[in-house]
Amino acid sequence: MSAGAGRGGSLESQDSTASRSSDEPSEDALAAALAAGTAQLLDDADLPTSIHVTNLPLPVFEDPAQKAVFEDTFGAFDDEAWFQYFPSFRRARVNYSSAKAAASARVHLHETTLCDAVIKCYFIQTPSSRDGSDDGTLRPPLPDKQFLISPPASPPVGWEPVREAEPIVNFDLLSAVAQMAPGESHELHAGRDEHPSIVVHVAEETDADRDQPSGQKGMRITQTRCPSR
Repeated sequence: MSAGAGRGGSLESQDSTASRSSDEPSEDALAAALAAGTAQLLDDADLPTSIHVTNLPLPVFEDPAQKAVFEDTFGAFDDEAWFQYFPSFRRARVNYSSAKAAASARVHLHETTLCDAVIKCYFIQTPSSRDGSDDGTLRPPLPDKQFLISPPASPPVGWEPVREAEPIVNFDLLSAVAQMAPGESHELHAGRDEHPSIVVHVAEETDADRDQPSGQKGMRITQTRCPSR
């Protein structure tokens, strides 16, 4: 892993269109709102300040000149940005000093071409500390329930149950669910010059299925015969 910061850079950008197709905020809608400085959906402590960049070409990890182009491109949104590289997964993590800078990079660089490869950017959602005491280190859990493995019928004075951890808002999942509609085809992966697209077609219910009794609808799966011995 290596870290660094860059400034400026050229890239063939294709701006992602921010849309809101349901009451839940999709990743594109949140990114566009943050980039415009109008996001009031969550507390500032809950907004992501880092993004994952996937499908990076190998020259970005091996060629210093290509790595400099990558860092200049993503560092143009924040002079204090720093990078973490994962060559085995062809990914990189870009950490920004503010959620607005991360959202601007997500909006402008998602599905753009870098070094002859189409890259994708995703927010990194991590649980945050609300008491302001988070110093970046992992702390042991509070001893709320360490007096016994199973609490007795009458817990000791002052005993309280363990509080559940706060949920992590997955904007990628919310965006994918918001785009789904019953009875329509769904494109899982867009087609490229070197490989076709992957589309899921939902099978419609036939008249024969409607006539079958409840609990017996659908095609009967024939059991595979055991080979003769």
